[in-house]
Parts: sequence; C-alpha cells; structure tokens
Amino acid sequence: MATGIFADTGEYGTPENVYGAPSAWRYDRMTRVREVMSTCVVSVRRDEDVYEAIRVMALHEITGLPVTNEDGTLAGIITEKDVLSLLYNMTDRPGVVQDFMTTEVVSFDQETDLSEVVQALQTSHFRRVPILDKGRLVGIISRRDIIRHIRTLKQEDRVLRDSFLELVF
Repeated sequence: MATGIFADTGEYGTPENVYGAPSAWRYDRMTRVREVMSTCVVSVRRDEDVYEAIRVMALHEITGLPVTNEDGTLAGIITEKDVLSLLYNMTDRPGVVQDFMTTEVVSFDQETDLSEVVQALQTSHFRRVPILDKGRLVGIISRRDIIRHIRTLKQEDRVLRDSFLELVF
C-alpha cells in the first residue's frame, strides 16, 4: 500500500498542504485498479431467471450485478433500475437476465490507473464498474472501495508523519 500522499503543490504531505484540503490529494505513484478492486464478485449469467437476479441483489444488499457469458466474459450489467418497472407493475412476467440487463457497460482493465476509474465514477451516474482481464470479469470496484482506499492511505500517512515527528523531536 502506498504511503506519502502529495498535495497539488507537489510537496510531501504536511498538515498544512494535505490534511486541510481533501480535494488536493493525489497518489505518489500510479495505483492500479487491481490493488483496490474487490475480487469476490457476485454476478449472474445472462441466461438466469430475472427473479433469481433480483433475489441475489436483495440477499447481498447490492444494487447491481455484472452479467457474464458462459466463458466468463462480461455481457452486461443488471441493476435495480433495470428491474424496477417489472417489480413496480407487479407483473409476474417471466424472463431471463439478458432481457432486462444493460449491455452498454463501462468497464476497465485491472491494469488501469485508479485515477481513470475515479474520474468515470465522478462524472457518471453509476456506482460501480466491472474490472476485466483479457475480457473476463475478475473484479468490481465501487465508489465505496475507492473511499475506503483513500481513507486507509490518509491514516497510513498520519502514522508515518507521527512516527517521523517522534524521531525528530
């Protein structure tokens, strides 16, 4: 895990230039998506019953699922938004996931710089993006994962700074 966050000024993190301005944080090295992504991905296959996908989302308390083909490649994503009308209208309409999923999905390779994912999540309405390796689903990264990562880096930076101050004084 990287330590030593720099502020926009390019200086090493000090209380004045780092802790006062959260928007000024950036990494001291390129952080790859694979370092932050969750690898325990709950997903469904495109040919599964749509009500099973809804049950899986409810069971895991998540708002969307990557949809895969038989070979593990990404086929789409199905979200609460995709199935809302089905549930709201109380129609017991049979169907499979591919009938309801979104096929135009933003995804990233696991070697992508984390800053690209951050920018996509800041400028788009979605909360998570699938992570791929050679087209196969290998992870998922959410806004929450990134926030948790940044909080960990800030905490490590504080510990490092405090240790340094103890050595100096």
